[in-house]
Amino acid sequence: MKQTTITTLAAAAALLMGTLTTHAADGPTDAQIVGIVLAADQIDIDYGNIALQKSKDKAVREFAQRMVVDHSAVQKAVIELAAKLGVVAADSPTSLSLKDGAKGVTAKLNAAKGKEFAKLYVDNEVGYHKAVTDLVAGVLIPNATNPELKAALEGAQPLFLKHLEHARMIQSGSTMSH
Repeated sequence: MKQTTITTLAAAAALLMGTLTTHAADGPTDAQIVGIVLAADQIDIDYGNIALQKSKDKAVREFAQRMVVDHSAVQKAVIELAAKLGVVAADSPTSLSLKDGAKGVTAKLNAAKGKEFAKLYVDNEVGYHKAVTDLVAGVLIPNATNPELKAALEGAQPLFLKHLEHARMIQSGSTMSH
């Protein structure tokens, strides 16, 4: 992969983390937290679906399928919990930043082919899951006021960390087919 693509991904991750840190001082509301989680899940479902359409690499396809399944399940659980709690998802600077950043990544994923696509997808998944796990631990959990929402976030965090670890394994080449 070209160094510029890696630099672009690193810059996007840094921008995302800067946005998340800036808004952490304000502290998102529970409705905004639900909006952030739903946005983050949908983005990764979308990335996974692109990978399933484009990649022939077995490890990448298996990972992408896991992302679609797991993030769809988390999304469904969050929607059900929000309904139970009477919380309506709300946009925030963080959720809007996630959605905006996803547009550029989606365009890059759609333009890439073959091994370049596989590397771009996996590198993005590593950066994305690192940013999301940092967001969950550093902003969402501390700012969730509803105990059930806080518990749900704490319960989902190990899954997100497992995704990060799995993506890093593929990135290192230990499971990527050649």
